[in-house]
Amino acid sequence: MGKIRKTYDAKFKKKAVDLYWKEGMGYKTVSKELGIDESMVRRWVKRYEQEGMKGLEEKRGKAKGPGKGRPRTRPEDPETKIKRLEAEVKMLKKLLKR
Repeated sequence: MGKIRKTYDAKFKKKAVDLYWKEGMGYKTVSKELGIDESMVRRWVKRYEQEGMKGLEEKRGKAKGPGKGRPRTRPEDPETKIKRLEAEVKMLKKLLKR
């Protein structure tokens, strides 16, 4: 079973960044203060430097634009489906004859 990831909202992340920049705390101190991993604080500070508040927003599951995200599945054409199923039946009959 996969590990469940905890997500933090942009407000919490901004608080961590502010503690680092405005309060002059180190990554380790901020992580202990907030009860999170030091690498998360580093990542949030870096993203905030590069993108501002937008860098702190949740990005998972929000693919946008053409060619991004999971491709949409289209319903199969009835004729194509019939041909595929006929081929499957033919293959299964061959396997049963063995």
